[in-house]
Amino acid sequence: MRIIKTVKTLKKHLDISRNEGLTIGFIPTMGALHEGHMSLIDKSKSQNKITVVSVFVNPTQFNDKSDLDKYPRTLENDAAMLKARGCDIVFAPSNKQIYPTGEDMDVTLDITSLTRNMEGPNRPGHFEGVVQVVHRLLSIVGPNKLYMGQKDFQQFSIIAYMLKKLKMKTKLVVCPIIREEDGLAMSSRNVRLTKSSRSKAPIVHQTLVYAKEKLGKIKVSTIEKNALAKLSEPGFKPEYFKIVDGITMEPIKDHTDHKYIVACVALWAKDVRLIDNMILRKGK
Repeated sequence: MRIIKTVKTLKKHLDISRNEGLTIGFIPTMGALHEGHMSLIDKSKSQNKITVVSVFVNPTQFNDKSDLDKYPRTLENDAAMLKARGCDIVFAPSNKQIYPTGEDMDVTLDITSLTRNMEGPNRPGHFEGVVQVVHRLLSIVGPNKLYMGQKDFQQFSIIAYMLKKLKMKTKLVVCPIIREEDGLAMSSRNVRLTKSSRSKAPIVHQTLVYAKEKLGKIKVSTIEKNALAKLSEPGFKPEYFKIVDGITMEPIKDHTDHKYIVACVALWAKDVRLIDNMILRKGK
């Protein structure tokens, strides 16, 4: 496994692989890796000859500087995990490598309709930053396939929209959420949970299961109201629990009008923000 820190060196290395006819899979991360990330690597390795993982804490997707400052940076441990899993290349660039001074990295793409709800209002500018960095990384790596996890449902939906609208050749592969034994979705932020918060955190998954069980039996608005009540544990502050159309990200009222339905949730466990989701229905 190679750790590469400059765009020039990475492009040169990958150009050789491409000229040899080797396919490239790419997983963009911000580090602090866990088993969820490893599942993406396993998937990429099963479908490509070369697997590239980027480790870059992207400043443009943080609307809260304190959250950026707190984000764990564990490159040495990440590299060890990646090597053990069979990753071929770790791309660990500096901010200047991704955002060179004087170069315009903005992406012309209207994502307003996809960011009106859920994460959009709570994290202004976040998705614009995600689009910017993923577009930049794809332009550097030029992979055949891009691997993302389902946990960031709104995020991968926006990236899928970007790939389609900008007619980019990379294919998006979405992999299932990897959970702890008690149902908590694996996340780099979980390590920051207090012992008390961690013990209560499975309520998030339990509430999503409740929503799936109740869809079609009671009103969508009632499911959402009951879910918020369930999540309002001492020390927890839910931001939203929304049942939305899986394509448009718009809230739904009548489940019979939609084939693809997803429940999405975000809450604060003291000073740690958790997100999760569950597909409630995915028809043809």
